[in-house]
Amino acid sequence: MPHLHIEKFKEIEFPASYDAVSFNFIASNANAQDEKMISVSVEGEDFFLLVKEEENRSLLKTDKLTRPASIYNVHRALNAYANKAGLNVLASNVLSGQKNEHLERVTALKKIEYFATEFPTDREVRVEVGFGSGRHLLHQAANNRDILFIGIEIHRPSIEQVLKQVAIQELDNLLVLDYDARLFMELIPSNIVGKVYVHFPVPWDKKPHRRVISTSFIEESRRVLKVDGTLELRTDSENYYAYSYETFINFNKTVLHINKNKDIAVVSKYEDRWKKMEKNIYDVTMINEEESEPLSIEGSFDFKELDVSKDSLLKLHKTTQRFEGGFIHFERVYLVEDGVMLRLSMGSFDRPEHLYLIVQNKKVSYYPELPLKSKSNLLAHRFLEKVLHG
Repeated sequence: MPHLHIEKFKEIEFPASYDAVSFNFIASNANAQDEKMISVSVEGEDFFLLVKEEENRSLLKTDKLTRPASIYNVHRALNAYANKAGLNVLASNVLSGQKNEHLERVTALKKIEYFATEFPTDREVRVEVGFGSGRHLLHQAANNRDILFIGIEIHRPSIEQVLKQVAIQELDNLLVLDYDARLFMELIPSNIVGKVYVHFPVPWDKKPHRRVISTSFIEESRRVLKVDGTLELRTDSENYYAYSYETFINFNKTVLHINKNKDIAVVSKYEDRWKKMEKNIYDVTMINEEESEPLSIEGSFDFKELDVSKDSLLKLHKTTQRFEGGFIHFERVYLVEDGVMLRLSMGSFDRPEHLYLIVQNKKVSYYPELPLKSKSNLLAHRFLEKVLHG
């Protein structure tokens, strides 16, 4: 992750701008004096830079929750703030040159809003969750040009590696998204997906609630899949295979194909290594046999005017509110000019949304963007309004 180690953090006067980067406001952690958040805007992307003050130096990096689609814009924002504030940089992995020529002309990287507002439905869609090195995803896209492939990944080096190949191979049928796949599935229109690939997901043996394969993920897969479409799990973990099989088989009606050490056209470098180690590979393929009802999500993320004291908002720090089917957890509280900013997680227990909420002059708004318009998030939003209004 790009970052700067600096001798001492210096605060500028907000708002300000430098080298086409806008610095909008600063937020200070109300319970930790060593943490601040700087709101920045670059080429239409809004996100936070995070300041962590340490004993003999400070760290300036991007905030994980709001990191933009373009990692190049993160580099620009960090350099711009350092120059604007006159910071003494002790160490850096931030690039100062031009954007990679391949990334400069690629348009495959999309934000979640693209899919939420104009999901492409003109052809069959295939989704790969956690594409890693991208070998399988790129192979499939190159050999099936009439099908739209959507690759989901949160590891930035893997994303940039695939984007370079998209440009080099001139693949116009592959889109990339940095987002939680479990939430993404909730906004895909029904009956348009031919295949969902989940190849070698993290087993999360100690945190099973973080696993991709779950009852809700399978339910969404069945909804988005066309008749005879498939959800394909491939794993080297016998424990994950057993857990997934039990999750699939608990459905009242399901069709499964089970394979062990099946050969496929292209494999990852890790699978090559596991085969040399004679490690077993398990495949569980679910075949969808039913057409689903069209996707329908109604509601908005509007807030009513809020008349509540700053002290009441500050007391929400580290509190959790539960409702049937979900929760809201107030992770941190920040002070902003004339108001308060809350960092929270909300929604369903196994696929929560993480975001910020700003309360200023009785106005409430999400920042930097609205939550994904899903049934679980809309339900959580309605409950959040009740909590804020007491």
